[in-house]
Amino acid sequence: LHLAKTPGLTLRRLVAKSYLLISVLFITLKSIGCDNIASGASTSDPEAPHRRFEYKYSFKGPHLSLTDGSIPFWIHSGNAIPSADQVRITPSLRSQKGSVWSKNMVLFESWEAVVTFRVSGRGRMGADGLGIWFTSQQGLDGPVYGAADKWNGIGIFFDSFDNDGKKNNPAIVVVGNNGKLVYDHQNDGTTQALGTCLRDFRNKPYPIRAKITYYKKSLTVMINNGFTPDKDDYEFCTKMDNIVIPKEGFFGISAATGGLADDHDVLSFLLFRLTEPGQQKPPAEAEIPKEEKDKYQEEFENFQQDLDKKKEEFQKEHPDVLGEPIEEQYESVNDREIRQVFEGQNRIHLEIKQLHRQLAMILDEQRRYVSVITDEVAKKDAGSPQMSSVIATQQEVLKNLNDLRLSFQESLKQVGSVQHQGNAAGLGTYETVQHFNEIKEHLHSVKRDVDHLVQRSPPKMLKCPDFPPIPPCLSTLHFVVFVVIQSVLFFCYIMYKSQQEAAAKKFF
Repeated sequence: LHLAKTPGLTLRRLVAKSYLLISVLFITLKSIGCDNIASGASTSDPEAPHRRFEYKYSFKGPHLSLTDGSIPFWIHSGNAIPSADQVRITPSLRSQKGSVWSKNMVLFESWEAVVTFRVSGRGRMGADGLGIWFTSQQGLDGPVYGAADKWNGIGIFFDSFDNDGKKNNPAIVVVGNNGKLVYDHQNDGTTQALGTCLRDFRNKPYPIRAKITYYKKSLTVMINNGFTPDKDDYEFCTKMDNIVIPKEGFFGISAATGGLADDHDVLSFLLFRLTEPGQQKPPAEAEIPKEEKDKYQEEFENFQQDLDKKKEEFQKEHPDVLGEPIEEQYESVNDREIRQVFEGQNRIHLEIKQLHRQLAMILDEQRRYVSVITDEVAKKDAGSPQMSSVIATQQEVLKNLNDLRLSFQESLKQVGSVQHQGNAAGLGTYETVQHFNEIKEHLHSVKRDVDHLVQRSPPKMLKCPDFPPIPPCLSTLHFVVFVVIQSVLFFCYIMYKSQQEAAAKKFF
């Protein structure tokens, strides 16, 4: 039995290994083919086309809409709701239509559009879908994903509802029209499709990105499936050669809902102009219409005239400023350094003045104390050795305080002389540095003198005489006599009151 099962197991293992190898080979070849197609110009052309961003045909957040709800250089219609970060083409309600279209007509042939959008809904299936347009006229409203039918141009449709029942949705369908064809809704446009691919673009963790490139009559559609945050992770969808579309037209995005509903949100639409390498780019003046150019030129001339008038009025009101060079009105690096040095000197000067005033106050207080103590000693006991030592100490303190005051005065003089020299001949000289060193030495000497005064202060100072004990205002005997008399008077009053009330009762 074991020998009979072994050949079958071996055969199944070989089949499984072969199937695995074939799958890996198929996936590898497919990825190589997609990379080659995606690179496009880099494999077939030695140089890629030049890309130039066109802001008048683009919009993106975070300041997408203005305060009045409009989008710069774009118009919206239907149920479209612009906001600061996105444009909700249709909300998740039944039978809704909306669209946004560029106001300005595109005047260049080759371009690349990068559209970032999100399609989200609660149900397993959604409807109807979203369309990206390039047409000769603005299709503001209509039955084809919220835009007009019989358009002249190209439409890239992200169809999320399966109308034909072939289970080939969600799908991306590219349909061209010359202005005469009616879109085939029943078959999801597959009978008119120039290119198609199956991609699920609903309810993805990241926004979907579609890169649509029209270059050298070749239209390429690349899709970022929204599974990764990498913006450049595109997959090939479809490519069509020898496609002829209008040379001038408008870009638009539309969406619609039916019995089922999804939120169709467009986060950004970025348009780039493509030019061949080596081809001379048109000047910027050629891109502006003549009417707008004349309008801007007239506004500039009016502004220049107003500016000249204001200049003349200012010169008449301020004749002293007339002819001054502009450079003199601004502060140079050296002037700023000198100003900072002078500001520092002024602060030091103010601090020394404050110390000088405080020292003068201390000196006056000390003199007053010495005079009071001297008078007391002269009255009581002039020969006491303790009082003599106190007087000698106070006199020494007075002498040291006078020395400190003289030191501060000298420091103030030196700071003033340094400032005067700085105003006369600038700073940074050797004499200035010497003056600052002398000021520093004087401050150190002041600190040493103060420390010396603290150390030389007498350990025992005379105390003020104690106050004599205050005699009590009332003795105990007086207090007892007062209480007894008051009690007797109170009882007498009570007895008198009761007798009066009894007499009154007898009378009645």
